[in-house]
Amino acid sequence: MQELETKYNSLTEKINDPDIINDQAVWRSYMKEHSELSSIVGKYKEYKKTEQDLSDAKEMLEDSNDEELRQLAKDEIRTLQELIEELSEELKLLLVPKDPNDEKNVIVEIRGGAGGDEAALFAGDLFRMYYRFAERNRWKTELLSTNESDVGGFKEIVFMIKGKSVYSRLKFESGVHRVQRIPVTESSGRIHTSTVTVAVLPEADEVDVELNMNDIRVDVFRSSGNGGQSVNTTDSAVRVTHAPTGIVISCQDEKSQLKNKEKALKILRAKLYDLEQEKQQSEISAERRSQVGTGDRSERIRTYNFPQNRVTDHRVNLTLHKLDMVLDGELNEIMDTLITTAQAEKLSA
Repeated sequence: MQELETKYNSLTEKINDPDIINDQAVWRSYMKEHSELSSIVGKYKEYKKTEQDLSDAKEMLEDSNDEELRQLAKDEIRTLQELIEELSEELKLLLVPKDPNDEKNVIVEIRGGAGGDEAALFAGDLFRMYYRFAERNRWKTELLSTNESDVGGFKEIVFMIKGKSVYSRLKFESGVHRVQRIPVTESSGRIHTSTVTVAVLPEADEVDVELNMNDIRVDVFRSSGNGGQSVNTTDSAVRVTHAPTGIVISCQDEKSQLKNKEKALKILRAKLYDLEQEKQQSEISAERRSQVGTGDRSERIRTYNFPQNRVTDHRVNLTLHKLDMVLDGELNEIMDTLITTAQAEKLSA
């Protein structure tokens, strides 16, 4: 903490130095680092002041013969000791290494898994759940690619959520989501189990991923499905293939070929960034063993049981009997538990 405070004071001098202010690129980098350290250093100053107050209260207790003053000192010591414990825990959390992606926007992919039509319908339910959650947080949602099912819902849907610290809230949603309910088409009333996979990818900036267009093949074709008069009349749909990884992205929701290409490249960039992140994470065994933070696409993370109005997150053994509210976008209780658990794991590691 003393080292961080010294660094913070040094940065304060630098950002007020006229020579550095003239070099905007350097000044902005110093400002960013200064801003990141301010909350930690502020909390450390509060901690040091509380320690000094505690020392003064103990001194008063030792030096005074006045029983009333001694009682006041004892009460203050008890209060300050509790405050120091609280500040110590807060400082520990502030010192947990930050995820560099926490402030980023996200690209979310939802795909129907086992269960056919029922899985596609539940993929639609999950999309609405995240859409409502975004609305509650005043975040913006933008559709990137859709593949609708004949019975409703989606075989696959890809969309972006933009806003403040979106990835920090949604990053634990990656994995297999299981639904248990009686399908509308089921005459005997039996409960069916279906699965949907969710992938949450941090949006990659151009500086994060450098795309070599020589590695990319772009094919155009005619749109199919819902799309108005332009469907099957113009080659507006775009398929992007990344040769080194074999990743293929198709976009056909826009009437403009250029817009479809832009969306496809945005998804590709996020996927390549995610691959690189995964590679780095696999080198940090403690991170990969983390109960919450693996982000493994094949891991069953949550069950939505309609007959019991129950949702269970298997990673933190959290069960809530308010499935209807969760599907309406009330996800904060689940997300807060996941984030707190992840922070605790990082602290113990």
